[in-house]
Amino acid sequence: MRLVKFFGLVAILAAILTVPTSTLGQKRTPKGSTEKILVGFISDDSCGLKHMEGMNERDCTLMCAKNGSFVLADRQKKIVYQLDETGQKKAPEFAGQKVKVKGRLVGKRIRVSSIELAS
Repeated sequence: MRLVKFFGLVAILAAILTVPTSTLGQKRTPKGSTEKILVGFISDDSCGLKHMEGMNERDCTLMCAKNGSFVLADRQKKIVYQLDETGQKKAPEFAGQKVKVKGRLVGKRIRVSSIELAS
C-alpha cells in the first residue's frame, strides 16, 4: 500500500514539474500584439512632432538622430512611437517623410516588420 502511494506521489510530482517547463522554449507574444499599420512621419526622438524652424524635415531628422534615435511621429493623434532595432535600420531612408509602419505595438514601442511611403 505504501508503495502504491509512493509511486502515485512520484507520478503527480513528475506531472507538475514537466508541465511548466514544456512552454519555456516557446516565444511569448504580448497580449493584443497583432500587427498593426501606423501612419506618421519618421522623425527623431529629440524633435518628435515638430522640427527646428529653417531646416527641412529630412535634414533635421538625420542630424538629430545621430545623437538619438528615429521615431514615428503621429501628428494627428500627437503621439510619438519608439522604433525597435529593425525600425532604426530602416528609418533613415524615410527620414522626414510620411510613412506606413507595419509592426507589433507594445506600449509606445513598435516592433517593426516593414516601413513604406504613405500616400
